[in-house]
Amino acid sequence: MEIFLEFVKCFAVGGSICLIGQLLINYTKMTSSRILVIFLLLGCLLQAVGVFDYIKDFAGCGVTIPITGFGATLVEGAISGMHEKGLLGVLLGSVTAGAAGLGAAILFGFLMAIIFKSRTKS
Repeated sequence: MEIFLEFVKCFAVGGSICLIGQLLINYTKMTSSRILVIFLLLGCLLQAVGVFDYIKDFAGCGVTIPITGFGATLVEGAISGMHEKGLLGVLLGSVTAGAAGLGAAILFGFLMAIIFKSRTKS
């Protein structure tokens, strides 16, 4: 029963994030890319003020899988890099923290481009 509650919390938080994004698409003139940037910056802000970890403890991957998790990862890496290497560590820490996710996105995007025939919309 405990694992079921974890799934429910994950789905509720992740679904709420997606619902907010869909509402912004439907009821505003904002583009999808602008909404993604807002969610990325929201994840950065929540991590910077220290709230993201509490949400992550509650929701698990429901908050880390959307792009808010990537923003939080960048800020977490920047903060740890700052403590380790100073000002240069801010850039190095962000890149190091996000390298696995970016690498996977590039690799899988490349594989999908090879497997499927891409074309422009008509």
